[in-house]
Amino acid sequence: MAEIARVVADSDVLAADLLVGGSAREALDVVRSHSWISLVASDPLLADARAVIAELASEELAAAWHETIESERSAVDHPPEDHPALASAYNGNAAHVLSFDDRLGSAKAGVTIRKRMETSVKSPDAFVTLFDPERLHETLFDEPYPGPDRSPR
Repeated sequence: MAEIARVVADSDVLAADLLVGGSAREALDVVRSHSWISLVASDPLLADARAVIAELASEELAAAWHETIESERSAVDHPPEDHPALASAYNGNAAHVLSFDDRLGSAKAGVTIRKRMETSVKSPDAFVTLFDPERLHETLFDEPYPGPDRSPR
């Protein structure tokens, strides 16, 4: 069973968080603001995001971002031919994948994904709308929700 406090952000969301903000940053701020929610990512997933950041901004910014994200993520391994975000979710037992890729978020893809693992692909907008850290905390812990317990940046 997938762990409901484990989240994967596809490379497009990781890059948008850094370079654009908006719903990608809002979604990842929710994750970063709670020590009990994990951002799951493989090395290939981070490499994809780093390449996008380097192409759109600079290699220096991409390297600095990569150094920071390495310590923030829960690392997982997967075969090199696998889709980095989906394989990170599968191997990291994550319940949520955030992506702007409409192909991953389609109903057809959802059915295929759910046959193999208990995860759902959502846009960052949908995640922000649907994900409720307080309700999730209540299902995982006996004590009341303390609110965010760390800075998102």
